[in-house]
Amino acid sequence: QVQLVESGGGLVQAGDSLRLSCAASGLTFSRYNVGWFRQAPGKERQFVAAISWSGGRTSYAESVEGRFTISRDNLKNTVYLQMNSLKPQDADAYYCAAAPDGGRLYRRPENYDYWGQGTQVTVSS
Repeated sequence: QVQLVESGGGLVQAGDSLRLSCAASGLTFSRYNVGWFRQAPGKERQFVAAISWSGGRTSYAESVEGRFTISRDNLKNTVYLQMNSLKPQDADAYYCAAAPDGGRLYRRPENYDYWGQGTQVTVSS
């Protein structure tokens, strides 16, 4: 059974940092690209960042470029999202997702096969 478990969310002030983790089990993690998405209530899930199976390629949404960094440790089956200079508009539920490597990093949720349950990030102004 494939499981993705996010952790690290919480309440911070604008300008603070958080590091989210996504721990995977039940799949050959090193064969999967991983993406982070975020979603506000009643809105569509939005792409945040993605990383290739090897960690050699990354992709970011324009809104987080330069502030967020995605990384992975395949020995620990974990992907991280370091979020710096957080803004109130970054507040959302954050989800990680895994997709088999198909030679490209996907930005659309429908391209991902497995999803975690999410972790909430709240940013006060």
